[in-house]
Amino acid sequence: MTPLPTPQQLRYLLALAEHRHFGRAAAACAVTQSTLSAGLLALERQLDVDLLDRDAGKHVVFTRLGDDMVARARTALAGLEAMAEVATASRVPMSGPLRLGIIPTIGPFLLPRLMPALRQAFPALQPWLREDTTDHLLAQLAAGKLDLLLLALPCECGPAESLLVHRDEFLVALPPEHPLAELERIPAAALETERLLLLEEGHCLRDQTLAACGRQHANPTDHFAATSLHTLVHMVSLNLGLTLLPKLAVTAGITQGTNLALRPLDGAGAWRSLGLAWRPNSPRTADYRALAPLLAVAAG
Repeated sequence: MTPLPTPQQLRYLLALAEHRHFGRAAAACAVTQSTLSAGLLALERQLDVDLLDRDAGKHVVFTRLGDDMVARARTALAGLEAMAEVATASRVPMSGPLRLGIIPTIGPFLLPRLMPALRQAFPALQPWLREDTTDHLLAQLAAGKLDLLLLALPCECGPAESLLVHRDEFLVALPPEHPLAELERIPAAALETERLLLLEEGHCLRDQTLAACGRQHANPTDHFAATSLHTLVHMVSLNLGLTLLPKLAVTAGITQGTNLALRPLDGAGAWRSLGLAWRPNSPRTADYRALAPLLAVAAG
């Protein structure tokens, strides 16, 4: 019988492919560098192939076959992990670790309400949280490093399954002396000529804000972009421009201590949708769908 790679060898291979450095890959696997190197060498001997180009000097370079094996290792390890997930889910639904990714424009405002409700409703669930931008979270989901994402939709989610949970309306934040503050609701068309303050590239809320205001691109004269919603609030307070804030953040008190005027935005797409995303055909799909009502209540 042909000797098969062990799950640990597959983890070593994937870690090296990700970090492209033996030391960092070993640290990620919580082993010594010599242990990781020996494990990969044993894998090559078992398969009787060269996975690494040893003539590349200090750089980690995979052979063409090595790159192919990395992709196959990712699929194989995901299959093994799915077996364990199926077994756990069959014994006790809504239990065990849940690696949840969440974007920065949702996490700080939803988690304080969500986590207590989650602990009360599903005490056997062990959530682990990761906050990052949408693209990075989707990459970690595809790589099997995260189980479930809480995102702002629409987004390019690739093959991931998604489920809408809550509509989060946009509010226009502006100085109280601004002429538009006299309106009860502000039409999106009225913002076309205003200086619109945005988050930096990489935040999906930046693109959603532009779309809600009917803009294709940011104003080329705006050279500054904020790293967080809190920074945007301070910029508006300094009368540097206007911005859109998700109602979720306003309800959580992001504008407390300021004198900003807040007005609902009128127009098609004057909101974002909060939703869940997970790998297709996940054995825990039923668990993920069961979380949706709880999330909707926390977000509302």
